[in-house]
Amino acid sequence: MEGNMHMYKVYNESITGYEEKLEGIKKIVEKTGDSKDPVDEFFHHTAKLILELVDFHKELNEEYFKGSIENLREENNSLYKELIGENYNKSYSNPTYAVNRLGDGLGQVFCGFYDKYLNYVDYIFKGKLFKINELNEFFMKVYTSHENKELNYEKFKSLMGEHVTSTLDLNNNLFFKETYDLDFDFYTNIVMKSDLNDLSYLFKYGKYISDNEINTAKFLNGYEQDKIDTVSDSIVKAYINGFIRDNKDITKRHNVRIVANVGQERITREIIKKLKDNNLNGFVAEVQSTEYNKQFDYDHKFDNSIYLNKEYEKLYMESLKNQAKENEEKLRDYSGILFIERFGEEPFSPSSKKERLKLSENQLGLYQNMRNELRKTIEEYIPEKERSFCIVAFPTPDIGHNFEEIFEETVKINMLDSNKYERIQQHIIDALDKGEFVHVKGKDGNDTDIYVKMHEIKDPEKETNFVNCVADVNIPLGEVFTSPILKDTNGVLHVEDIYLDGFRYYNLKLKFEDGYITEYSCTNFEKEEENKEYIKENLIFPHNTLPLGEFAIGTNTLAYVIAKKYDIMDKLPILIIEKMGPHFAVGDTCFSWAEDIPVYNFLDKKEIIARDNEKSLLRKTNINEAYTNCHTDITLPYESLDTIVVISKEKEEVEIIRDGRFVLEGTEELNEPFEV
Repeated sequence: MEGNMHMYKVYNESITGYEEKLEGIKKIVEKTGDSKDPVDEFFHHTAKLILELVDFHKELNEEYFKGSIENLREENNSLYKELIGENYNKSYSNPTYAVNRLGDGLGQVFCGFYDKYLNYVDYIFKGKLFKINELNEFFMKVYTSHENKELNYEKFKSLMGEHVTSTLDLNNNLFFKETYDLDFDFYTNIVMKSDLNDLSYLFKYGKYISDNEINTAKFLNGYEQDKIDTVSDSIVKAYINGFIRDNKDITKRHNVRIVANVGQERITREIIKKLKDNNLNGFVAEVQSTEYNKQFDYDHKFDNSIYLNKEYEKLYMESLKNQAKENEEKLRDYSGILFIERFGEEPFSPSSKKERLKLSENQLGLYQNMRNELRKTIEEYIPEKERSFCIVAFPTPDIGHNFEEIFEETVKINMLDSNKYERIQQHIIDALDKGEFVHVKGKDGNDTDIYVKMHEIKDPEKETNFVNCVADVNIPLGEVFTSPILKDTNGVLHVEDIYLDGFRYYNLKLKFEDGYITEYSCTNFEKEEENKEYIKENLIFPHNTLPLGEFAIGTNTLAYVIAKKYDIMDKLPILIIEKMGPHFAVGDTCFSWAEDIPVYNFLDKKEIIARDNEKSLLRKTNINEAYTNCHTDITLPYESLDTIVVISKEKEEVEIIRDGRFVLEGTEELNEPFEV
């Protein structure tokens, strides 16, 4: 595994006292071994974990991966066993358990403290010994405070604050390198250099490996090469077409960040090759595998509340600017992201634990300021007008026994004829462009009833409000979208069951007044307070409200019919769901940070004028008020939809959809999948 360490060589060479710290940790194990004191027991357990992982690192070499797949799988899963299933109930990483063992206050912060040592698995595989050494030193410092009878809730927060501020430059530097730097090739090397027929390569990532990853790799290893070529070629073309659609020069930048999935290396490898054929350098900056415990991630969402204060905010912003400057050369050659999503897992609705760490109102403001600063820093070196993206999704075997059929159907959806849909969607746009409002109404218990205000078109021969979106940027194709006027956009959006950013919502209702959310509710929990907190924390966070940044009509009826056929509607990503009916995005517009770049539809050559709303226009006076730095699509499926009606200034009405079917002249073909 030494070959994976070259990026971290300079950091590892700066290590001092590595073995001495390990000896100190061994002594902590000895000192606390017989103690019944709960804090001693915590240090004993954590010290043993550190030593076990360090011992594992010593075994990790190329010879290790020559073991049987069964043994590699068993060893891999053992690295995560504490967080899986019932084991999590007795883990210090579970805030409920930590508080029960250590008491209120110290239990919460020690839960966040313990989480840092679970990251050793990632550090070991990547060869980040400097991070292990850094955290070992911090562990000993906290233990010494305990040994000296100084440690309490406030003392620990102080120690954690000192630790995170002292490592800010290092961590921000690593963030820029590992996210935007072509030289971060740990994952890329596995994808490009492994013998994909020998499934031992799956275990080199250091990620949790389940049947999903193994069966995906086996399936794709038997997939026809011409299909792999066709799929990867369409993805790369979509990435390139995103630049063309948005009037951006693709030749200015060359490095494309890829977020890939373990087990899909045959597809990822071909994408990298085809990017190279187009003078673009693909590098795998992140890989995803089966999530072993979503509750764990939810429980640790706000661990930064331990140290987040005004001083940290100030130091973070200074460090961010300095480290971005240091990495300027790499940032200025970054072209964009190609994101390969996965879907199939059971929808997640978390337990709301009173012991979880949460941000205070003051910290929410600081967090938002830091997000704004990060976005502004990225914009300085990688402006929106020069970068793009592409997102595509494929199923994993946990979608069910029909996985192979669903995979083929997904490929079919992803490969639909853009020219055909572009022509049909133009009829929808022509009707929408005559409207002052679009009225969307639900049926059969769905309470959606909302009027969306359109921009005024002054020159219908040259201007349009809607983007005619086919297979560019987002795959699959099938939507027309706009940025609504906020004022006079009023009503209720209701979705009975939806999965947003990994969280499931039952009966999500959002009330809009002048384009902003004013009320919200769902029925995930018995108590109304918990439901509101759930929405605020996972949909609106870190804001108190969000504007309606996008209104769209999805036209991919084939995707809808396939989802119903296999009963996988609740397992599809929003990337596909958003093409299955009208959708409403809360947050920024689709043109954020690039509103001043003229954009034209391919077919009618008209300029899309609806690139701003009242929120984004604030950039001209105070850029910190202009953006929310989020964009979440919420789709109303065809089955819950009564009508979509365009209302002109003269109060004339034109129906686009009635009773969940397209009725506008020129859109009849969209109903064909319903009739099969």
